[in-house]
Amino acid sequence: MQEIEAIGAVINGPAQTVLITTHQNPDADAMGSSLGLAGYLRQKGHQVTVVTPTDYSLNLHWMSGNDQVIAFEEKARVSISQLIETAGVIFCLDFSSLERIRELAPLVRQSSALKILIDHHLEPESFADLALWDPTASATAELIFRLIVELGDKALINIPIAECLYSGLMTDTGSFRHSNTTGNVHRMAAELVDLNIDVSTIHRRIFDNVTLDKFRLLGYVLNEKLKVLPQYKFAYITLTDAELKRYRSKTGDTEGLVNYALAVEGVVMAAILIERNDEIRLSFRSISDFSVRNLSSEHFDGGGHRNAAGGRSKLSLAETEKKLLAVLPLYQQQLLETV
Repeated sequence: MQEIEAIGAVINGPAQTVLITTHQNPDADAMGSSLGLAGYLRQKGHQVTVVTPTDYSLNLHWMSGNDQVIAFEEKARVSISQLIETAGVIFCLDFSSLERIRELAPLVRQSSALKILIDHHLEPESFADLALWDPTASATAELIFRLIVELGDKALINIPIAECLYSGLMTDTGSFRHSNTTGNVHRMAAELVDLNIDVSTIHRRIFDNVTLDKFRLLGYVLNEKLKVLPQYKFAYITLTDAELKRYRSKTGDTEGLVNYALAVEGVVMAAILIERNDEIRLSFRSISDFSVRNLSSEHFDGGGHRNAAGGRSKLSLAETEKKLLAVLPLYQQQLLETV
């Protein structure tokens, strides 16, 4: 593959100062692919720093290299700016648009460093010098694994790197149950397991490490906030900033809540609307052939995958909810026909 050869020439070339970044509120694929790549590049002799545009959930802090990650905050702006200015290479992982890295976006855009995009989201922004982009890949971690193997460096995938990559693969496939779970996904998972990683422990660290506050938030959401509209095969949740504060919600606590709405019998599409600072964040999920990416991009300045997408709104939470409900009739027939 030409892209892998070009990226390989950089990786196998002289030692570089490398910066790796990923999207805001990074999930297990974002952190797993970033830390997995970082571990690999360090073995190749490069000096590597991982910088995230925001903090991230505590259930990901066990990953090897986490103690060296720098999360953006205003007081660290100068030092992060210097890191970006001095970087020879910037890897951009698991996002297709620079707006997904928030305050880091102008710094990365203006940097003279060689920019390398590795991603599986649709419609990537044209900002990178090199790109390993494949929307059919299940996760960015799958692309990192493919890169390492095709460069002939599979022997460098040690247990810490394998744990990181397996985490990204496992979570972005919904524990190997989503439609993006291909034969190649299972083969990659098998190769990682064969390196003697403890998949049970990885699963427990990510999924069975829930705070009491998060459980109470979940109980409140399911009992008080989940709304189902059978006429659209649609379910949704809204959360105000006050409600999040009431349950002492931390970064990552709302991740996955939308999946409970999608799990309701007969539901084809689900959404969660969350009040965050000066905007409303929307997260959509769907099954089968119904594309929430299209709905999100057309109405909520969003994007993502066919069955998992995000969006945003500058309206109030009530106005955004009203807008979403007004949009539903446009998709009613398609939703009702989806099984």
